[in-house]
Amino acid sequence: MLTTLSPPFSLRILSKPAMASVDPPSNSDPDDDPPRHPRNPFSENPLANDVSQAPQNTPQQAELFETEPPPWELTIADDIATAKIVFSEAPYGPYDYRIPEEYRDLVKPGMRVSVPLGHRRKKMIGWCIETQLGPTKRSGKLRDIIEVLDEEPLCDAHLVRLVSWISHYYQTPTGQVFDTLIPSSVRANAGTRERTYLTPCKQKSDDKSIEALPAKQQAAFRFLIAAGRPMTASELMVHAECTRGPINALQSKGYVEVAVRREMTTAMPMRWQKDDGENQQIHTLSNEQVSALEKIDAAIDSGEARTLLLHGVTGSGKTEVYIKAIEHVVRFGRSAIVMVPEISLTPQTRGRFERRFEGVAVLHSQMTPAERHYQWQRIRRGEVQVVVGPRSAVFAPLPHLGLIVIDEEHDASFKQDTQPRYHARKVAHARAMSLGIPLILGSATPSMESWHATATGHAELITMKDRIYQRPMPNVELVDLRIRDDRTRGAISRPLHQAVQDTLNENGQVILLLNRRGFATTIQCPSCGHVVSCPDCDMPLTHHRDGGKAVCHYCDYTIATPPWCPACRFDGIRYGGLGTQKLEVEVKARFPSAKIARMDSDTMRRPGSHQRVLAAFRSGELNILLGTQMIAKGLDFPNVLLVGVINADSALHFPDFRAAERTFQLVTQVAGRTGRGERGGRVVVQTFTPEHPAIQAASRHDYLQFATDEMVSRRKFNYPPLGSVARIIIRGTVEEVTEAVADSLLGRLEAARLALGVEVRLLGPAPPPITKLRGKYRFHILLQATDAAVLGATIRRATDSFTIPEKDDVQYVVDIDPMDML
Repeated sequence: MLTTLSPPFSLRILSKPAMASVDPPSNSDPDDDPPRHPRNPFSENPLANDVSQAPQNTPQQAELFETEPPPWELTIADDIATAKIVFSEAPYGPYDYRIPEEYRDLVKPGMRVSVPLGHRRKKMIGWCIETQLGPTKRSGKLRDIIEVLDEEPLCDAHLVRLVSWISHYYQTPTGQVFDTLIPSSVRANAGTRERTYLTPCKQKSDDKSIEALPAKQQAAFRFLIAAGRPMTASELMVHAECTRGPINALQSKGYVEVAVRREMTTAMPMRWQKDDGENQQIHTLSNEQVSALEKIDAAIDSGEARTLLLHGVTGSGKTEVYIKAIEHVVRFGRSAIVMVPEISLTPQTRGRFERRFEGVAVLHSQMTPAERHYQWQRIRRGEVQVVVGPRSAVFAPLPHLGLIVIDEEHDASFKQDTQPRYHARKVAHARAMSLGIPLILGSATPSMESWHATATGHAELITMKDRIYQRPMPNVELVDLRIRDDRTRGAISRPLHQAVQDTLNENGQVILLLNRRGFATTIQCPSCGHVVSCPDCDMPLTHHRDGGKAVCHYCDYTIATPPWCPACRFDGIRYGGLGTQKLEVEVKARFPSAKIARMDSDTMRRPGSHQRVLAAFRSGELNILLGTQMIAKGLDFPNVLLVGVINADSALHFPDFRAAERTFQLVTQVAGRTGRGERGGRVVVQTFTPEHPAIQAASRHDYLQFATDEMVSRRKFNYPPLGSVARIIIRGTVEEVTEAVADSLLGRLEAARLALGVEVRLLGPAPPPITKLRGKYRFHILLQATDAAVLGATIRRATDSFTIPEKDDVQYVVDIDPMDML
């Protein structure tokens, strides 16, 4: 039984009334909309309701004929084996199926099976979530499982239980959660093929039977016996120096037994270099590191589920503490998961673990399906000590998991933006609680949820206030872009220009951050005012100089950049705004002798491109590295003497209650990339609002002051972590119909709130900031409550049996704990 905790880290064991209320939504979207929801296995016995409906002991008239089945039929009924099967497509189940006699010892939870469903001719692939042996009321009507697709479960009992919790909490069909947990490359057996192996038949291995064979068959059969292992026909042909004929004859005569196995084609070669050129350094732990490690080791040795927040400033040596803690776990024959925002962006972290541990599995977005399947099988077989990867690594099937670490736990990339919309931090907490192991959350700028958990006693705070070797934090200079004297023509102000020039003269390196890719963010006609926009998203297209194209960054709609206005044909069309491509052009013009590289999603498409650029930057081949937020985290380069933030306000004024938190985190994290060597460092932050509390706190590296001020702001409206938020996005092809469906859903939510007698704040429906996306008009409804369980129960009750006619072409998505309000 899992421990019940309060938000923000809550793995709730819901009471039966909350479970009995409703099922989740029944609408169906082919991509990521959550439809009908199965029962939550963490709740109490759902059959408890049937007790109240049991017949009373009242006298009844005797039956003319005996209606009870004979005793031998009762014995057969008690021995019926059934399995609950769920599907990733509608209808989602669960449905009961009878397990045929030949599959009784094979079918287990976490396996895929092939079953008939309804009147469909094509058999369906489903996931088994439960098996039982005993009587069933529908024994005579159950359909049989046709085929078992896996030799053994793809996930153990703990992971099956975790799937059920995710399904319930995030209101997603269980089958879809299974498909997320087990990679598609694993389900498709990528990089494998079936091989046929031959073994000698024991009954015909005596000398008399062998001597009855022709010479060539006899020689081949004797060699197969001498080999002492199964061999393929090709192997046997080579070693026995014969053709396929004698082998086929042995097979037809029953002298050899045939077995088919599915195997990896070859051992997967590592196409990635282990790091970015960093030399191995094992420094002596500082006093703060020793103290932090002692607390973590004590949590590991306690054998209890505990959550620890490691709040260490940038450069304080958090990674070394993780490694030492994992070494402690590995000594006991256990393994660990280390999650980072995106593995392809942090090759240093990967390299450090690969140098210190023999068995390391790396998961990242640029792996081929065959590579991903190969690594997954290694993990499952227990050959791996440490799994390093992004949010999907939380599902790694380690058989002896002893520790979970989330580095940069505040990062928004740990939240999945498609179904199931889970947050890896909350799922990791749920998994750690169920296994009774520690969870370490590490960050220089912890999320407000994690920080609040330490204040309420649901997590333990471990602080490291100083950098290793007592190096000082870099000095941060704010440049007010509203003052004309401090702004030259272009994106780089005079103070930043001078700072870059001084750094290059000192043979130092520079990092420039601009969190906007492309060349120009808007294409507008100065004559008629027309803005070139995406027809499917109603968002301005971004001009990309590479290839002369205009691209929508939301749906990838692409056209050639128009040479004149599409509306009035005026040929003086203007490119406005600033992106990384335009910044690169300006930097090259201002510093012609410097060697420059740009890192954004446009330049880092090829596998291994991150490692190549970062290795060149570390070796000194590059002087200036500019890019988006991917250069703001996970980098440790001692020769970086200057970090410049081109525009700190890019996300500060978004209509999102987390805007200030994200700005503080981004500025603080990128500032921490400098001053990591003996030469120190400085930071120049350009902003139009230098007086904003988030930017002021970031300039002083003062997380405590920022968290205090931010918590006061959120307390006014009970925003997370002081309350829970859910978002329902309704989208459709016709704006009026979509709005009508949204109004109807709001009415059901209000009725559910009244029926449950709970306090839930409802906002909307209203168009979100992005009113149209991928050809669909959008409306959203926000729900707020102090308790996540209340919020979930309200949505489940409202969406129970809520159907939308197919002709309306409207779908809705439930997003629990949303990170994006756009």
